[in-house]
Amino acid sequence: MMTTARPAESGLAGPGELDRYPYAEPSRADRVGAPSWDGADPDLGRVSRRAAGSRGRGLHGQLVQQLGQMIVSGDLGADRPLVPEEIGQRFEVSRTVVRESLRVLEAKGLVSARPNVGTRVRPVSDWNLLDPDIIEWRAFGPQRDDQRRELAELRLTIEPLAARLAAGHGREDIQQRLSDMVEIMGHAMAQGDALTLSRADTEFHTLLIQVAGNRMLEHLSGIVSAALQVSGAPTAGCDRLGESSLVLHGRIVDGLAAGDASGAESAMRQLLTVHPDVERVVPAPREH
Repeated sequence: MMTTARPAESGLAGPGELDRYPYAEPSRADRVGAPSWDGADPDLGRVSRRAAGSRGRGLHGQLVQQLGQMIVSGDLGADRPLVPEEIGQRFEVSRTVVRESLRVLEAKGLVSARPNVGTRVRPVSDWNLLDPDIIEWRAFGPQRDDQRRELAELRLTIEPLAARLAAGHGREDIQQRLSDMVEIMGHAMAQGDALTLSRADTEFHTLLIQVAGNRMLEHLSGIVSAALQVSGAPTAGCDRLGESSLVLHGRIVDGLAAGDASGAESAMRQLLTVHPDVERVVPAPREH
């Protein structure tokens, strides 16, 4: 089992610094009276799992998570050398785990490995800022305010267009699925169930993008999913705004059913801009 790094002179981190990112899995009570994800079409249900990234894969996933957070938070600054042998000793993992973890981080643009130079941390300008993992790591670090603003601006560009395009597709199965998500959200609000509310809202928005019929937009659905998950609630603050946001979700579904592209687009734009001054508290990162 991977442990907290042991003290050393390398500068990777001091005692206790690697435990600064707490993870807590919310309890899940049995819920009745609302539609569920059970038995859903696998293609429709996949949206809630798109942003899982490299997490949840034992020692490899844990090391990617630890090093990624340390890089994004600035604990490991640009051009900092990362010595695989040293990392393996400090985190008590095998050379294979270290090697594979560094490959994942390299694919995300966080590090680079070159012959005779070794592995080094890359500057922010080289990071893949659209990677769901990096979105999450930024959301819990010093750049959290910038990340929140940038995500909100990006969603306001992507989602109204997706709603307009989706209105012309007329797929009844998807419209029913979106309607189910609105109903689940209503039950969750009534019960004060923020976890279910967040899951349903994430599926609603990412599914809507995926059915817009534009593959480039579909590629961005993981970004929206990550944005919703790191906020802990819908960006429009649905858990705090109550009926107003729920009504707007319903109007989007109505617009899709009626083929009203302008109506669906307008409702989505209102949803993403309603009460922008409501402050949303970013919770602790999730454990996967």
